[in-house]
Amino acid sequence: MLEIRKNEERGVANHGWLQSKHTFSFGEYHDPRHVGFGPLLVINEDKVAPGQGFGTHGHRDMEIISYVLEGALEHKDSIGTGSVLHYGDVQRMSAGSGVRHSEFNGSQNEQVHFLQIWIQPNVKGIAPSYEEKHFAPDTKQGQLRLVASSDGRDGSVLIHQDAAIYATLLNTGDAVEHSLAQGRSGYVHVIRGRVTVNGTALSGGDALKITGESGVQLAQAEAAEVLVFDLPY
Repeated sequence: MLEIRKNEERGVANHGWLQSKHTFSFGEYHDPRHVGFGPLLVINEDKVAPGQGFGTHGHRDMEIISYVLEGALEHKDSIGTGSVLHYGDVQRMSAGSGVRHSEFNGSQNEQVHFLQIWIQPNVKGIAPSYEEKHFAPDTKQGQLRLVASSDGRDGSVLIHQDAAIYATLLNTGDAVEHSLAQGRSGYVHVIRGRVTVNGTALSGGDALKITGESGVQLAQAEAAEVLVFDLPY
């Protein structure tokens, strides 16, 4: 079964310094039809004004992944980690038993644009931890690049859930496919550009829930950047 989640149907938050679109229910936006997909609970597309950001706040028992698209994302947390992330960087923070952190635009001149993804872990109360990796564009061009997994294989960041996230850049003529094992579902989020997924035409900001299918097929792309999630039901 295929279910489209259109860009224009996402929740919108405008705080002046922050422009955000919510794929799933988050904060003041609640839609009972969209409260997560398996352990995937949040995909927020955030654009933060220069010099602004999220002040120190806390999380528990959540896998928080940031996928930076533009600008400089500055991170600081209570376990002593500090970093500035740029395009191609993927950050994973396991909140575990509790962590406090802040996220700011590290530039005084340009906005920072990133996806914040929350995945419910399959363990609770673990020690909080942090990891970041850089994935160069050529490693994603015309192919699916594993960026997050349950075992950190192939240089991906490690998440505490039986899930995997792949990133790809697709131009005209490119096509990729990912097989789904029995009992698995797929979720495709189109960051930008255009692509056909399992015969369904999608544009930037659109997404597709995939259940009961043997795989995920991406084709007919136009300057597309896409995330593919392999998830347990």
